[in-house]
Amino acid sequence: MNEESLLPVDRFLQTLEIVRREGEHLDWSRGRLAAESIDAEWVRALDDAPERAERMEAFVSRFGRMQDTIADKLLPRWLLALAETPGSQIEVLNRAERLGVIEDLEDWLEVRRLRNRLVHEYMRDPETFAEDLCRTRAHTDMLLDTYERVRRFAVERMGLDSTAVPVSLVGAK
Repeated sequence: MNEESLLPVDRFLQTLEIVRREGEHLDWSRGRLAAESIDAEWVRALDDAPERAERMEAFVSRFGRMQDTIADKLLPRWLLALAETPGSQIEVLNRAERLGVIEDLEDWLEVRRLRNRLVHEYMRDPETFAEDLCRTRAHTDMLLDTYERVRRFAVERMGLDSTAVPVSLVGAK
């Protein structure tokens, strides 16, 4: 069965499962960087530390991917499953905030800007990159929490069978 022929709730659940897997991978990558004391010197030394650079790249990529999947796919599909018509990304985020699945719209907008800086202004300024990378590690909890909130909403407010909804990532944090 192709994705277009799925009911909105089934597309939503498939996307929620994708976000769960992305969350596991993101949290694992964050854990691999947790012992690192990231500062401008750490960033400058990445050229001479390819394994560390690869860990950093995996983390940044996974952070960006999960943020994109939640904002661009999961939340709009969640609204469709609620029989709502999603609008622009800002409208979707506003609605998600009103329904309690994102805590703060401004934090989400900051995460989007942070993701864009990490991807598009890659290591131009080691000081700024190090600060952004440290902020990204902290904002990972926000992404994982959003997954949990959407997941709980699906069970508690949409009435979906908990066995049909992907498992919690609470143990991951």
